[in-house]
Amino acid sequence: MKAGRARIFSSWCARRSWRAIWPLALTLSVGARTMHAEPAPAVPPGYRLVWADEFEADGPPDPAKWTFEQGFARNKELQWYQAENARCAGGRLIIEARRESRPNPRHEPGSRDWRRSRPTVDYTSASVTTRGLHAWLYGRIEVRAKIDVRAGMWPAIWTLGVENRWPANGEIDVMEYYSGKVLANTFWAQEGRNQPAGVVVKKSLEELSGPQWAEDFHVWRLDWDAAEIRIYVDDVLWHRTPIAEAQRFKPEQAHPFQQPHYLILNLAVGANGGDPSAAEFPARFEVDYVRVYQRTD
Repeated sequence: MKAGRARIFSSWCARRSWRAIWPLALTLSVGARTMHAEPAPAVPPGYRLVWADEFEADGPPDPAKWTFEQGFARNKELQWYQAENARCAGGRLIIEARRESRPNPRHEPGSRDWRRSRPTVDYTSASVTTRGLHAWLYGRIEVRAKIDVRAGMWPAIWTLGVENRWPANGEIDVMEYYSGKVLANTFWAQEGRNQPAGVVVKKSLEELSGPQWAEDFHVWRLDWDAAEIRIYVDDVLWHRTPIAEAQRFKPEQAHPFQQPHYLILNLAVGANGGDPSAAEFPARFEVDYVRVYQRTD
Protein backbone atom coordinates (compact mmCIF):
# COMPACT_ATOMS: atom_id res chain seq x y z
CA MET A 1 0.00 0.00 0.00
CA LYS A 2 2.80 2.48 0.88
CA ALA A 3 4.59 1.85 -2.48
CA GLY A 4 1.33 2.31 -4.38
CA ARG A 5 0.63 5.65 -2.68
CA ALA A 6 4.20 6.79 -3.44
CA ARG A 7 3.79 6.07 -7.15
CA ILE A 8 0.48 7.92 -7.26
CA PHE A 9 2.00 10.94 -5.46
CA SER A 10 5.04 10.95 -7.82
CA SER A 11 2.78 10.87 -10.86
CA TRP A 12 0.70 13.73 -9.46
CA CYS A 13 3.87 15.76 -8.82
CA ALA A 14 5.13 15.16 -12.35
CA ARG A 15 2.00 16.78 -13.77
CA ARG A 16 2.44 19.92 -11.62
CA SER A 17 5.24 22.40 -11.00
CA TRP A 18 7.27 22.13 -7.81
CA ARG A 19 6.23 25.68 -6.95
CA ALA A 20 2.60 24.60 -6.93
CA ILE A 21 3.13 21.65 -4.61
CA TRP A 22 5.72 23.30 -2.31
CA PRO A 23 3.13 24.56 0.23
CA LEU A 24 1.67 21.03 0.51
CA ALA A 25 5.12 19.47 0.89
CA LEU A 26 6.05 21.98 3.58
CA THR A 27 2.80 21.30 5.45
CA LEU A 28 3.41 17.55 5.35
CA SER A 29 6.97 18.02 6.56
CA VAL A 30 5.98 20.29 9.46
CA GLY A 31 3.13 17.96 10.33
CA ALA A 32 5.50 15.02 10.47
CA ARG A 33 7.86 16.89 12.81
CA THR A 34 4.94 17.91 15.04
CA MET A 35 3.69 14.34 15.27
CA HIS A 36 7.11 13.18 16.47
CA ALA A 37 7.96 16.18 18.68
CA GLU A 38 6.68 14.58 21.89
CA PRO A 39 8.24 11.17 22.48
CA ALA A 40 6.42 8.69 24.68
CA PRO A 41 7.52 8.88 28.32
CA ALA A 42 10.32 6.50 29.24
CA VAL A 43 8.91 3.74 31.43
CA PRO A 44 11.06 2.98 34.50
CA PRO A 45 12.61 -0.51 34.46
CA GLY A 46 10.36 -3.06 36.10
CA TYR A 47 7.22 -0.93 35.66
CA ARG A 48 4.43 -0.52 33.12
CA LEU A 49 2.49 2.67 32.46
CA VAL A 50 -1.14 2.05 33.48
CA TRP A 51 -2.59 5.59 33.40
CA ALA A 52 -1.46 9.07 32.42
CA ASP A 53 -2.57 12.54 31.46
CA GLU A 54 -0.20 14.78 29.50
CA PHE A 55 -2.85 17.56 29.15
CA GLU A 56 -2.15 18.02 25.43
CA ALA A 57 -5.73 18.90 24.43
CA ASP A 58 -6.69 22.51 25.22
CA GLY A 59 -9.95 22.96 27.07
CA PRO A 60 -11.52 21.39 30.16
CA PRO A 61 -9.75 18.41 31.79
CA ASP A 62 -10.68 15.04 30.28
CA PRO A 63 -13.98 13.95 31.93
CA ALA A 64 -12.99 10.30 31.44
CA LYS A 65 -10.07 10.93 33.81
CA TRP A 66 -11.08 13.71 36.18
CA THR A 67 -13.99 14.80 38.35
CA PHE A 68 -14.37 18.04 40.31
CA GLU A 69 -15.07 18.94 43.89
CA GLN A 70 -17.77 21.57 44.20
CA GLY A 71 -18.31 24.22 46.85
CA PHE A 72 -16.64 24.69 50.23
CA ALA A 73 -14.83 21.43 50.96
CA ARG A 74 -12.75 21.13 54.16
CA ASN A 75 -10.58 22.77 56.82
CA LYS A 76 -12.65 25.99 56.77
CA GLU A 77 -10.66 27.03 53.70
CA LEU A 78 -11.74 30.23 51.97
CA GLN A 79 -12.11 29.01 48.38
CA TRP A 80 -15.25 27.81 46.66
CA TYR A 81 -14.26 24.92 44.37
CA GLN A 82 -15.68 24.93 40.85
CA ALA A 83 -14.83 23.31 37.54
CA GLU A 84 -14.49 26.68 35.78
CA ASN A 85 -11.13 27.30 37.51
CA ALA A 86 -9.37 24.34 35.87
CA ARG A 87 -8.35 24.19 32.22
CA CYS A 88 -5.75 22.61 29.96
CA ALA A 89 -3.63 24.99 27.88
CA GLY A 90 -0.23 24.69 26.25
CA GLY A 91 0.25 21.10 27.40
CA ARG A 92 -0.44 21.88 31.06
CA LEU A 93 -3.28 21.61 33.54
CA ILE A 94 -3.80 25.06 35.05
CA ILE A 95 -5.65 25.32 38.36
CA GLU A 96 -6.36 28.97 39.05
CA ALA A 97 -7.37 30.65 42.32
CA ARG A 98 -9.23 33.93 41.94
CA ARG A 99 -10.47 36.65 44.26
CA GLU A 100 -14.11 37.20 43.34
CA SER A 101 -17.17 37.87 45.43
CA ARG A 102 -20.71 36.58 45.04
CA PRO A 103 -23.49 35.19 47.24
CA ASN A 104 -22.98 31.71 48.69
CA PRO A 105 -25.70 29.64 46.95
CA ARG A 106 -25.85 27.30 49.96
CA HIS A 107 -26.10 30.02 52.59
CA GLU A 108 -28.44 29.37 55.52
CA PRO A 109 -28.57 32.19 58.10
CA GLY A 110 -27.86 30.88 61.60
CA SER A 111 -26.43 27.57 60.38
CA ARG A 112 -23.71 25.95 62.52
CA ASP A 113 -22.16 24.43 59.40
CA TRP A 114 -19.35 26.75 58.29
CA ARG A 115 -20.06 25.83 54.68
CA ARG A 116 -23.57 27.27 54.98
CA SER A 117 -23.02 30.04 57.52
CA ARG A 118 -20.86 32.11 55.14
CA PRO A 119 -23.06 34.59 53.27
CA THR A 120 -20.58 35.13 50.43
CA VAL A 121 -17.98 33.37 48.31
CA ASP A 122 -14.83 35.52 48.30
CA TYR A 123 -12.35 33.23 46.52
CA THR A 124 -12.73 30.49 43.92
CA SER A 125 -10.40 27.70 42.84
CA ALA A 126 -10.51 24.10 41.59
CA SER A 127 -9.88 20.62 42.92
CA VAL A 128 -9.65 17.86 40.31
CA THR A 129 -9.77 14.23 41.38
CA THR A 130 -9.91 10.71 39.96
CA ARG A 131 -12.48 9.68 42.58
CA GLY A 132 -15.05 7.27 41.18
CA LEU A 133 -13.09 6.90 37.94
CA HIS A 134 -9.59 5.60 38.74
CA ALA A 135 -7.85 4.28 41.85
CA TRP A 136 -4.67 2.28 42.31
CA LEU A 137 -3.21 -0.11 44.86
CA TYR A 138 0.60 0.26 45.00
CA GLY A 139 2.85 1.47 42.21
CA ARG A 140 4.47 4.76 41.30
CA ILE A 141 2.72 8.09 40.81
CA GLU A 142 4.79 10.85 39.20
CA VAL A 143 3.66 14.46 38.84
CA ARG A 144 5.66 17.30 37.29
CA ALA A 145 4.32 20.60 38.53
CA LYS A 146 5.02 24.20 39.47
CA ILE A 147 3.53 25.51 42.70
CA ASP A 148 2.39 28.98 43.73
CA VAL A 149 3.97 30.12 47.01
CA ARG A 150 2.40 33.54 47.49
CA ALA A 151 0.73 34.26 50.83
CA GLY A 152 -2.42 32.25 51.52
CA MET A 153 -1.86 29.55 48.86
CA TRP A 154 -2.10 25.85 49.68
CA PRO A 155 -1.46 23.66 46.59
CA ALA A 156 -1.45 19.89 47.03
CA ILE A 157 -0.92 16.56 45.29
CA TRP A 158 -2.44 13.85 47.47
CA THR A 159 -4.33 10.55 47.64
CA LEU A 160 -7.12 9.10 49.75
CA GLY A 161 -8.24 5.50 50.21
CA VAL A 162 -11.56 4.48 48.70
CA GLU A 163 -12.83 2.77 51.88
CA ASN A 164 -13.67 4.39 55.26
CA ARG A 165 -13.82 8.02 56.31
CA TRP A 166 -10.82 10.23 56.97
CA PRO A 167 -8.42 9.58 58.64
CA ALA A 168 -9.15 5.84 58.69
CA ASN A 169 -9.02 5.68 54.88
CA GLY A 170 -5.38 6.86 54.85
CA GLU A 171 -3.94 10.00 53.27
CA ILE A 172 -0.71 10.33 51.30
CA ASP A 173 0.43 13.90 50.70
CA VAL A 174 2.88 13.59 47.84
CA MET A 175 3.16 17.38 48.04
CA GLU A 176 1.56 20.19 49.91
CA TYR A 177 2.82 23.72 50.40
CA TYR A 178 1.78 26.36 52.89
CA SER A 179 3.30 29.14 55.00
CA GLY A 180 6.76 28.89 53.47
CA LYS A 181 7.15 25.12 53.76
CA VAL A 182 6.93 22.20 51.31
CA LEU A 183 5.65 19.01 52.94
CA ALA A 184 5.42 15.26 52.27
CA ASN A 185 3.14 13.39 54.69
CA THR A 186 1.13 10.30 55.50
CA PHE A 187 -1.85 10.14 57.88
CA TRP A 188 -4.05 7.37 59.23
CA ALA A 189 -6.31 6.75 62.23
CA GLN A 190 -4.77 5.59 65.48
CA GLU A 191 -5.88 2.09 66.44
CA GLY A 192 -9.04 2.30 68.53
CA ARG A 193 -9.29 6.08 68.06
CA ASN A 194 -10.51 7.94 65.01
CA GLN A 195 -7.75 10.54 65.47
CA PRO A 196 -4.96 11.09 62.97
CA ALA A 197 -1.47 9.74 63.39
CA GLY A 198 1.21 10.05 60.75
CA VAL A 199 4.64 10.94 59.49
CA VAL A 200 5.25 14.57 58.50
CA VAL A 201 8.31 15.94 56.67
CA LYS A 202 8.72 19.71 56.19
CA LYS A 203 11.32 21.70 54.29
CA SER A 204 11.37 25.49 54.21
CA LEU A 205 11.85 27.37 50.97
CA GLU A 206 15.12 28.66 52.41
CA GLU A 207 16.38 25.06 52.63
CA LEU A 208 15.45 24.65 48.96
CA SER A 209 17.39 27.73 47.73
CA GLY A 210 14.65 30.26 48.47
CA PRO A 211 11.41 31.44 46.79
CA GLN A 212 12.99 31.14 43.33
CA TRP A 213 12.85 27.36 43.81
CA ALA A 214 9.12 27.55 43.21
CA GLU A 215 9.58 29.39 39.93
CA ASP A 216 10.63 26.11 38.28
CA PHE A 217 8.81 22.85 37.64
CA HIS A 218 9.70 19.95 39.95
CA VAL A 219 8.92 16.24 39.83
CA TRP A 220 7.10 14.77 42.81
CA ARG A 221 7.08 10.97 43.00
CA LEU A 222 5.30 8.45 45.18
CA ASP A 223 6.69 4.90 45.32
CA TRP A 224 4.29 2.65 47.21
CA ASP A 225 4.38 -1.10 47.77
CA ALA A 226 3.22 -3.59 50.41
CA ALA A 227 6.17 -2.73 52.65
CA GLU A 228 6.70 1.02 52.44
CA ILE A 229 5.63 4.43 51.17
CA ARG A 230 8.44 6.62 49.81
CA ILE A 231 8.10 10.17 48.51
CA TYR A 232 10.75 11.80 46.33
CA VAL A 233 11.24 15.34 45.02
CA ASP A 234 13.43 15.59 41.92
CA ASP A 235 14.67 12.04 42.62
CA VAL A 236 15.73 12.94 46.19
CA LEU A 237 14.11 10.82 48.90
CA TRP A 238 12.18 13.03 51.34
CA HIS A 239 9.82 10.71 53.19
CA ARG A 240 9.42 7.09 54.29
CA THR A 241 6.49 5.40 56.05
CA PRO A 242 6.70 1.65 56.77
CA ILE A 243 3.25 0.20 56.04
CA ALA A 244 3.44 -1.78 59.31
CA GLU A 245 3.34 1.50 61.27
CA ALA A 246 -0.14 2.38 60.02
CA GLN A 247 -2.98 0.81 61.99
CA ARG A 248 -6.59 -0.06 61.30
CA PHE A 249 -9.00 2.15 63.22
CA LYS A 250 -11.12 -0.99 63.66
CA PRO A 251 -9.90 -4.54 62.97
CA GLU A 252 -12.67 -5.21 60.46
CA GLN A 253 -11.93 -2.11 58.38
CA ALA A 254 -9.74 -1.85 55.30
CA HIS A 255 -6.10 -1.06 56.01
CA PRO A 256 -5.41 2.60 55.11
CA PHE A 257 -2.48 1.77 52.78
CA GLN A 258 -3.43 -1.71 51.61
CA GLN A 259 -6.44 -0.52 49.61
CA PRO A 260 -6.74 1.46 46.36
CA HIS A 261 -6.29 5.23 46.55
CA TYR A 262 -7.55 7.94 44.23
CA LEU A 263 -5.63 11.12 43.32
CA ILE A 264 -6.42 14.77 44.07
CA LEU A 265 -4.81 17.93 42.63
CA ASN A 266 -6.03 21.16 44.20
CA LEU A 267 -5.17 24.74 45.07
CA ALA A 268 -6.71 25.80 48.37
CA VAL A 269 -6.78 29.35 49.74
CA GLY A 270 -6.54 30.34 53.40
CA ALA A 271 -6.69 28.08 56.50
CA ASN A 272 -3.24 26.45 56.71
CA GLY A 273 -2.21 28.55 53.74
CA GLY A 274 -2.49 31.70 55.82
CA ASP A 275 -3.99 35.08 55.06
CA PRO A 276 -4.38 35.77 51.31
CA SER A 277 -5.76 39.30 51.69
CA ALA A 278 -2.53 40.99 50.55
CA ALA A 279 -1.77 38.50 47.75
CA GLU A 280 -2.16 39.31 44.08
CA PHE A 281 -4.58 37.14 42.12
CA PRO A 282 -5.04 35.06 40.09
CA ALA A 283 -2.71 32.44 41.56
CA ARG A 284 -1.76 29.31 39.62
CA PHE A 285 -0.89 25.69 40.27
CA GLU A 286 0.42 24.25 36.96
CA VAL A 287 0.78 20.53 36.22
CA ASP A 288 2.81 19.32 33.24
CA TYR A 289 1.88 15.65 33.51
CA VAL A 290 0.58 12.90 35.76
CA ARG A 291 1.82 9.32 35.20
CA VAL A 292 0.90 6.18 37.09
CA TYR A 293 3.04 3.06 36.86
CA GLN A 294 2.70 -0.39 38.41
CA ARG A 295 5.22 -3.18 38.77
CA THR A 296 5.32 -5.69 35.94
CA ASP A 297 5.57 -8.49 38.50
